[in-house]
Amino acid sequence: MPSIPISFNNTQIAFAYKSDKELKKARILFRSMRNAFLVKCGMRFTPWAIRNKLPVKGIIRDTIFSQFVGGETLEQTAAVARKLGAFHVQAILDYGVEGGNNGESGFDHACAEFIRVINYAASQPNVPFVSIKITGFARFELLEKLDSSLESTSGSLMKRYAAALAGFTAAEFAEWERIRQRMQQICETAFSKQVGILVDAEETWIQDPVDVLSIQMMEQFNKKKGIVYNTVQLYRHDRSGFLKDMLEAARFKNFILGVKLVRGAYMEKERARAATHHYPSPIQENKEATDADYNAAVAFCIDHIENISSIVASHNEYSNLYATQLLQERGLPFNHSHIHFSQLYGMSDNITFNLAVAGCSVSKYLPFGPIEEVIPYLMRRAEENSSLSGQTDRELTLIRKELQRREQEG
Repeated sequence: MPSIPISFNNTQIAFAYKSDKELKKARILFRSMRNAFLVKCGMRFTPWAIRNKLPVKGIIRDTIFSQFVGGETLEQTAAVARKLGAFHVQAILDYGVEGGNNGESGFDHACAEFIRVINYAASQPNVPFVSIKITGFARFELLEKLDSSLESTSGSLMKRYAAALAGFTAAEFAEWERIRQRMQQICETAFSKQVGILVDAEETWIQDPVDVLSIQMMEQFNKKKGIVYNTVQLYRHDRSGFLKDMLEAARFKNFILGVKLVRGAYMEKERARAATHHYPSPIQENKEATDADYNAAVAFCIDHIENISSIVASHNEYSNLYATQLLQERGLPFNHSHIHFSQLYGMSDNITFNLAVAGCSVSKYLPFGPIEEVIPYLMRRAEENSSLSGQTDRELTLIRKELQRREQEG
């Protein structure tokens, strides 16, 4: 297969879908996010203003919301998905509501919403995946207790799971069964509609039950292709071994392993909890170790591409380029059915759209939901861009470069 050069510096391709006005708005937003003090004040004021019903929704909608969110309703995401589709970029729908605050009725509602999103995705030509969050339909404290029980026993994950369930009270077991049934309903719908399900990762102290449910669903629904995908956070130093264990289980049970590879989202919280509770931090010692494990995981998935369907979900330019180089070296097409690339909507357009032009299967992670309910998501985006100055500077540099190019071309 001939080598196909990919450059993430081509801003004409990266921002072809944005007007001058949209680019200038993005420039102002990312410039603001460089100011840590401004971001800190905004993160405190915005949730308070929303709770107290101050007239700030219009400002939010026209700034950070329009940059990072697909819309307030499913129907509003359709216009964004169509716009992306015109440039051969797909969309992953993410019901951005944190959910689960109203007990069993709230969990049932969240489950029904996930199913509604799956059905909607199936009606769209450009939405191959839907993201779900198990904490949206499961009580955190029960997940935490089950995880703790799993940690206190030895053996394989599934053997530890069986032993942990034996220690549940009748009420707890019944509650867990309701959680499992919600997951079953979601995955059955996804399978019938042939829409992929991406199961979000959670904090380490509740992740084991999430892994259990994901693997159980993969065993049922991934016999011929990837429908259910578990998220692997490579900023955890134990996830490389876990990825290999999952492949072994997939081969033994004869299913396609579905994995979404990310670096991770809870680093400061994880380190703080480990220090408070006096146990070794589950997080890699430094960024270099995380990068090494992430790239090794990419190589592992491509080396076993017949058995693993993977999503390279990364804003790291090298990791994405590395994946394409590995595909070329192995004589595999960029649009192989078992490899997909993804970045968050509103970020790293230089990666997404240049991958699409090269022929890769690539998508934008597209959250949606009422403004007041996606505020936690938006605050995370603001905090992330403020703390990762290199990412924000890169976004600004590319936007400025494209605006200058457009001005010169008249």
